[in-house]
Amino acid sequence: MKPALQLRISQQLTLTPQLQQAIRLLQLSTQDMHQEVARMLDENPMLELAEESMPAAFPQDDLSPAAQGSANAANDEAEQTPADDSGADDFGNEQTDWNTSGGAAHNTDDEDETYPEQAAGQASLREYLHNQLTTSSLDDKDRKVVGLLIDALDENGYLAQDLGELAELLPAELDITLDDLETALVQLQHLDQPGLGARNLGECLALQLKALPEDTPQRDLAIRLVSNHLDALAAHDFARIKKLLRCSDDELRTAQHLIVGLNPKPGAEFDRSIADYVVPDVIVEKHKDKWRVRLNAEAMPKLCVNRIYANILQQRDDKSSSQLATQLQEAKWLIKNLQQRFETILRVAQAIVERQGRFFEHGEIGMRPLVLREIAEALELHESTVSRSTTQKFMLTPRGIYEFKHFFGSGLSTESGGTCSSTAIRELIKQLVSAEDTRKPLTDSRMSEILAQQGIVVARRTIAKYREALHIPPVNLRKSL
Repeated sequence: MKPALQLRISQQLTLTPQLQQAIRLLQLSTQDMHQEVARMLDENPMLELAEESMPAAFPQDDLSPAAQGSANAANDEAEQTPADDSGADDFGNEQTDWNTSGGAAHNTDDEDETYPEQAAGQASLREYLHNQLTTSSLDDKDRKVVGLLIDALDENGYLAQDLGELAELLPAELDITLDDLETALVQLQHLDQPGLGARNLGECLALQLKALPEDTPQRDLAIRLVSNHLDALAAHDFARIKKLLRCSDDELRTAQHLIVGLNPKPGAEFDRSIADYVVPDVIVEKHKDKWRVRLNAEAMPKLCVNRIYANILQQRDDKSSSQLATQLQEAKWLIKNLQQRFETILRVAQAIVERQGRFFEHGEIGMRPLVLREIAEALELHESTVSRSTTQKFMLTPRGIYEFKHFFGSGLSTESGGTCSSTAIRELIKQLVSAEDTRKPLTDSRMSEILAQQGIVVARRTIAKYREALHIPPVNLRKSL
């Protein structure tokens, strides 16, 4: 066959830059979205944070004919979608009243501006112990050896490294022997915080028990328990413990109560890790016996077009203004896509709340089965859009803060022909365990029978799976004296 040229006409779907940005913004969490907005503010001079007292944006109708032509050319080069034409004449209508601060911007030049007081920093574990060491009556060499052991502690306050190995790693010129390390360990364990410097859990608990007054009931029995029979105590093998220690039920119960009140990780209270705070995207409130959803203003950035650069674009009629026109269009896209993002999140949240109204009234037990397809069909959205709208999005409710995904779950059939949410079944399992007799806890089979009596058919292995997901121990570990 000879090579030839052919002309074909075909249709192809492509994602425009505006649509790609809208999809990316929708799937981002609130924190990631704010980082993306901050990046755009740094890169695009046409975009800025709006203040309460200034107009929302600069109208495009005020541009000169030459600048208008540059802006239209930039729109054509970026393959603007028809949906963007609705706000092209006046992009001042595209920001609504979004504000992350909930009020007017503060003047940074105000000399009378006050700043919130900063909380005093908490000392770390090693700083705390070194401070205790400076006030002790030890000589210089002992302080250095104890300080060396303090630096070897892990974040929970345990000495995980063997003393013999530590002695071999020390330089010979320090003249520190194994006996010196053992003596220093005893001195470390008798500092102000009992339990620190232990080499295992049993020793940690024993140090805390020895720090209690000697007349504490069953103190000696508790020390023997944690020192020699901690595994049997963890397995709730009370019959074996009573036989080995020759104690009664009351004595063992008192000793167990002492042990439960101890701190297995005494160094964890010095942890400086900062808690992660969630900013909810929507707020759920009850209004006239109906649950309503509104957007959280604290999570919504308020953006506008920079008027100074927009005026420059208006006055210039040369080709160099095409770059400003492109940045102007990118700023409009971001403002419009952010508005669309929050509108979609609000619609999805309202649809979830309407279907899970019993949850807000009665808690987890009122949760009904719900899948993404049901919300997508109700809102006439694609299922992937609903998935992006519910991932890492949170709502503040009178019962706490929940991720949107929390309200979705499969269902199990009931004898009446309906379905029961897996979340509600988990709540029923929690209620059964909390109300059980700890001397005769419920087995998975027994809980399955109880739920069957209520008309909910759940297999024993399903009960076991839900129980493990709730971090509820098996029946032998829930048994008590």
